[in-house]
Amino acid sequence: MNHTDTFEIFLTAAPGLEPALLAEAKEAGFAAAKSVPGGVTVQGDWREVWRANLCLRGAARVLARIGEFRAFHLAQLDKRSRKFPWGDILRKDVPVKVEVTTNKKSKIYHAGAAAQRVETALVESFGASLSKDAALTLKLRIDDNMCQFSVDTSGEGLHKRGHKSAVGKAPMRENLAALFLRDCGFDGREPVVDPMCGSGTFVIEAAEIALGLVPGRSRAFAFEQLASFDAEAYAKLKAELTPADVDMTALHFYGSDRNAGAVEMASANAERAGVAGCTTFSHQAVSDLMPPKGPPGLVIVNPPYGARIGNKKLLFALYGALGKTLMERFSGWRVGIVTSETGLAKATGLPLLPLGAPVAHGGLKIRLFKTKPLP
Repeated sequence: MNHTDTFEIFLTAAPGLEPALLAEAKEAGFAAAKSVPGGVTVQGDWREVWRANLCLRGAARVLARIGEFRAFHLAQLDKRSRKFPWGDILRKDVPVKVEVTTNKKSKIYHAGAAAQRVETALVESFGASLSKDAALTLKLRIDDNMCQFSVDTSGEGLHKRGHKSAVGKAPMRENLAALFLRDCGFDGREPVVDPMCGSGTFVIEAAEIALGLVPGRSRAFAFEQLASFDAEAYAKLKAELTPADVDMTALHFYGSDRNAGAVEMASANAERAGVAGCTTFSHQAVSDLMPPKGPPGLVIVNPPYGARIGNKKLLFALYGALGKTLMERFSGWRVGIVTSETGLAKATGLPLLPLGAPVAHGGLKIRLFKTKPLP
């Protein structure tokens, strides 16, 4: 396949957030976007792979589906893997690792044995170099005897934007934060307040969205190590997508936390992300929170859940204090609260709308609870 051929591109998302990622992919103009369990598929060429990695805030990874064939036993997998045009995609000098998933519907169900066959075929027929800790991953999914090869074009997960060195105890991943902001109707045209901001993720994501900064601007990707990579075309695409001079928005984004260390961390992260000019972080308790001057916007918060951090009983009081402050002072503002406990969300006393789907995050199921503009 040359770099203008189109193929299927799979954008992965935390289960539960597929609809939000689908909306983002459609808005960004990706062709034939459809939601599937665990993500969204789109059609495109290698340029679209680069663009997805650079631009999409909600995707966790971008997988390029590079080909498939049927195989009913290991010898067949071996033979067909040897005929596969690896040279179109992979480079002999870049180490690769192979990951296989199988299911019970296939005759080949032993993932380890399948991986071994593919590895041997790669080395013997193509001259690939293998390494367990390679930055480049070739994925094989065997489903109903269909062997589908994908290459992970992202490398490190896309939530790593490349400008955040400091994170707190239970950080909200950037790609989840972006999709929760989208779910709350945020489009970059209103202020955002996060009264328990931790390392500043919601505030920084909101500011970047308002400024039109692409999330992947400060990092490298695995696709840069592929045979299909054209450095000149990529540099051109990146220049098109990254404005040379960013107009500082008139909007402002606010974070506060009762932990002074978190506030310092968030300010440093905002500085590195290039959004210090439109963000403010302050050290204060939830009960001291006041709305900023100007029109209302969105309050979004990821309070402790008690599963990892904090004690449940104390948390009911904390959520209660948060709800009371918002009801008394934040008339006209919408609220989004991310938590794993419906009981804690209800303890805020806020007029919560019906629930979104549960989202898997760090071994827990979390949910976004939203309100309409507060009375």
